[in-house]
Amino acid sequence: MDNNLKKELMAATFERLLDHLDTKKNVQNIDIMNLAGFCRNCLSKWYAEECEKRGVTISEEDSREFIYKMPYSDWKKKYQK
Repeated sequence: MDNNLKKELMAATFERLLDHLDTKKNVQNIDIMNLAGFCRNCLSKWYAEECEKRGVTISEEDSREFIYKMPYSDWKKKYQK
């Protein structure tokens, strides 16, 4: 498998993970953290770190919006218990 295909597959898999988490809004971050050792906020931090490594500036708010697919404040109001 060449590197381009590998990266495409990894990106597609990550997109599916985000879509899956988006359909499971009832699952709280603390639940994910307790079971898996990471949560949506971890993903947003990892995303921001990878952006920074590549010289792309992104705010914490924007990286969270990318992961949550909406402003984090809206997600918290609607779904956080």
